[in-house]
Amino acid sequence: MNHDGVAELTLFADYHQIHVFDEGSETDLGGEWTGRAVDDRLAVGWDAVAVGTTVDVDVEVSVELLDGPPPDDSVDFDHVAEVSLCCSSGRLVVMGCTDYEPDARRFPVAAGWLRLRVSQSNLDRAHQAGLDSDGDPQTTERLRLQVWSAAAAPVVVSRRWQPPA
Repeated sequence: MNHDGVAELTLFADYHQIHVFDEGSETDLGGEWTGRAVDDRLAVGWDAVAVGTTVDVDVEVSVELLDGPPPDDSVDFDHVAEVSLCCSSGRLVVMGCTDYEPDARRFPVAAGWLRLRVSQSNLDRAHQAGLDSDGDPQTTERLRLQVWSAAAAPVVVSRRWQPPA
């Protein structure tokens, strides 16, 4: 974590996704990729979430642990969605979907229900660059994960990105 309480990660978004889940979760998110989940860029289980990415190469991910809901700054991002997940262990795991779980970053959180806001940026440039997007900071897809304790609530997409035609 840097001095602002933000962890900066570079994760391999294999299969166009990264995973955020309760340590010890055995939830299989494969069956959660419905048409709506693809549009929302979120496959949701009760204690695990897969975040859909534009590219399937390295992406930059920042993780912020917060005391409460952050202000709405969705205008600064391409796609913003919120989801709830249960973290009974008090340890939240963030990793690329095919990373080796024992080596994945873990974050201490309050045990119980969490709210996760996923804000994604640089999606048009990453989409255009494709497999080469992670070779240049100007084209690298970026995700900001903000996490705080909150009662379970439905998925909310406050800003929706569509790939260029």
